Amino acid sequence: MYIGDLHIHSHYSRATSKDCTLESLDIHARRKGIQLLGTGDFTHPAWRKEMSEKLICKEEGIYILKEDPTKGKMLPWDQGQTHFVISGEISSIYKKDGKVRKVHSLILLPSIEDGEVLSKKLETVGNLNSDGRPILGLSCHDLLEITLDVCPKAIYVPAHIWTPHFSLFGAFSGFDTVEECFGDLAPYIHAMETGLSSDPPMNWRISSLDRYQLISNSDAHSPSKLGREANLFDTEMSYTGLYDAIQYGKGLEGTIEFFPEEGKYHYDGHRKCHLCLSPVQTQGYKGICPVCGKKLTIGVSHRVEQLADREEGFVKEKSRPFESLIPLQEIITASIGLSPSSKKGVAQYEEMLEKLGTEFDILRKVPLEDIRKGFGNLLSEGIRRLRMGEVKRSAGFDGEYGSIELFEPWERSQLEGQLDFFAGLGISIQEEKQKMSETIGREHKHKEEKGKNKELEERSMPIQLNERQKEAATIVSRTISIIAGPGTGKTKTLVSRILHLLKERKVPSTEITALTFTNQAAKELEERLKNDLGKKGRISRMQIGTFHSICLQFLQDQGMEFSIVEEWEALEIAEKVLEEVGIKRKASSFLKDVSRRKAGEKEGKELPEEAFQAYHRVLMERKLLDFDDLLLTTLSLLQEDKQGKIKRKQFSYLLVDEFQDINQVQYKLIKMWNQGGKELFVIGDPDQAIYGFRGSHGACFEKLQEDFTNLIRISLVDNYRSTPQILSAALPLISNNKGIERRMEAVRKEGPLLRLVETKSFQSEASFVAREISRLIGGLDMLDAQDKGGEREASLLPSFSDIGILYRTHRQGDVLEKALKKEGIPYIVTGRDDFLTEKNVR
Repeated sequence: MYIGDLHIHSHYSRATSKDCTLESLDIHARRKGIQLLGTGDFTHPAWRKEMSEKLICKEEGIYILKEDPTKGKMLPWDQGQTHFVISGEISSIYKKDGKVRKVHSLILLPSIEDGEVLSKKLETVGNLNSDGRPILGLSCHDLLEITLDVCPKAIYVPAHIWTPHFSLFGAFSGFDTVEECFGDLAPYIHAMETGLSSDPPMNWRISSLDRYQLISNSDAHSPSKLGREANLFDTEMSYTGLYDAIQYGKGLEGTIEFFPEEGKYHYDGHRKCHLCLSPVQTQGYKGICPVCGKKLTIGVSHRVEQLADREEGFVKEKSRPFESLIPLQEIITASIGLSPSSKKGVAQYEEMLEKLGTEFDILRKVPLEDIRKGFGNLLSEGIRRLRMGEVKRSAGFDGEYGSIELFEPWERSQLEGQLDFFAGLGISIQEEKQKMSETIGREHKHKEEKGKNKELEERSMPIQLNERQKEAATIVSRTISIIAGPGTGKTKTLVSRILHLLKERKVPSTEITALTFTNQAAKELEERLKNDLGKKGRISRMQIGTFHSICLQFLQDQGMEFSIVEEWEALEIAEKVLEEVGIKRKASSFLKDVSRRKAGEKEGKELPEEAFQAYHRVLMERKLLDFDDLLLTTLSLLQEDKQGKIKRKQFSYLLVDEFQDINQVQYKLIKMWNQGGKELFVIGDPDQAIYGFRGSHGACFEKLQEDFTNLIRISLVDNYRSTPQILSAALPLISNNKGIERRMEAVRKEGPLLRLVETKSFQSEASFVAREISRLIGGLDMLDAQDKGGEREASLLPSFSDIGILYRTHRQGDVLEKALKKEGIPYIVTGRDDFLTEKNVR
């Protein structure tokens, strides 16, 4: 049994590595565990000259290098020099049946001399000197005819038959049947090269392909890509043996495959818009990109679906086995985080080859226990998952390679400890996996963590989305509006949306901006993304922040010199201005009206123009900007930028959290930032617009609908926070608000009924609250505990930190504080004005 990779390229082909020399190819093939390589590019005269000078025929039609490039210094397991068979790829571009056809063909020949003769014939048709893979205006029918006429023992195989732009069945320029392409010469085609973006099961769905041998090759443009797909042969190492295997299946034992999703044309999509779509989604968009309006690139999966006459999952009788693998260096990266190009990553790879064998042996045969003993649990677990197909697949599209993940970032540290534990006890992780899963499941069912431990645990677990959340996170549209009521997983959905852009659609982090309303929300968003991505670099290049922080950075990038006015400083300036213009009014009230005016809202009191201008003048003289000025100055610069000199690429994918809280200026900023962008995604709840005093209003969702007529709106309705009793009380009240119908469905189980208590005064209300807290915690002293908590277990009683009190006015708060102090109940007041702003403190 030997492994053969028959379709590669030399350094004479365009877009190939300069290392694609015979010597380098020999060495890399030996390290991979490949015994037979195609030479590639036999049509190029300079490459044929190199082959003639450096190769010697060892067996019938099989060559080796005259001089061993390793000079006897290969690793102990080296099986000897790599064998070569003469091969090449030709691109045919021609017109047939009123359509331009572009098809690539793989040709194998018995000798260099045959390559010379065929090349001489093809030179009369086109230029063979400019590219190792020449482009000829010759139909596939005529190319096959010429090839067989010159060399009857040639092997002619349609190459990567599903690639959209250059293949036999390609969506853009191919055919629907072999007979359409080759006509009366169709019977001389005996094999098909399936290509990186498809695997045997996809090809089994087309019954007309049953009579062909399915082979797989790497189409490598650099030595490191050798063997990403290959063939398993059990035949003699000769051209006749190879001929019989490919033409008639004698000795063709199976194939080594790419995961088809990893191929760069597996799914449909549009790379410039970072849009990857399944065939069903493409049909929904009628083949047009919903972002830019251009035609989508139809991928292999879609094209297979068009030609298939069998259901997905069909298994062909007597089909040959195949194995889906990824390179060992990628497993090292996925398992232990070492970059393939880093010194440590290279050293790890070299050490594994030295101690365990060839790369294919390590990936396919070496016992997992040997890998674990020599290189740790994570590497052995990664290879186990690969062999079992336990991988996460992200499909490639429109020339963008997909990705295969063995571990989620959060898994590595968690699994490392678990695996080390079982290994230390001499227990197989495979044997214990099911037991451990059941145990963990029982623990999570009964365990209720509190405080930070619970929060960290939740954030370290993978994100699970319900159907509406998933739709919100993945849907593609120019403008998307998500109505996320309380407890519906708003932040989780926002995080998932960003992760989908980064991981599935491959949007560069430098093109994404996420706007939040508080620094705390921005920090939480960053932490959640880091926990999932495990890469600080990608997050650091993404713009995440509040309106004010992003405007501040923007203005600084424009070279403006200024400082942010402190709150106490603004109060001092306001007091001085009011005194100078002779207005008796509180400075804080004046500043609130200034802010309202800048936000485009009506002031609470009449705001004298003289005072407003005087305040503004002082700020300008001192080179100070307040928070409203940050927004207004940024907006002004963007509006004045008629020539488009200000770069806005970082806002191509703009996501806005708590959209209901934006004011008029912020709304205009969003539109200006995203002008010419790809997507705008807003999420919030119009019923939670609590900043009306500064110009925000839940009607901004309706305004967005008016300005973006193609907007898609999704409402999240599953509430994970509240019991059915709370929702049944709240929904009838909130439904009195204008707008769309309010829907909310409780996920949690039944809870206690709500209690409505009416009192005669603030004082009696506060007294009741203090007594109720005492009752809830089981009493504040020995007597209370006996009366109120005796019947309940201590584990069921809440602590003080589990209880919250909401009040509307500071007056109510003062009364509540007195009652709590009287009962000796500890408390923390949040949202109170900063005492540092008080005049006597300043």
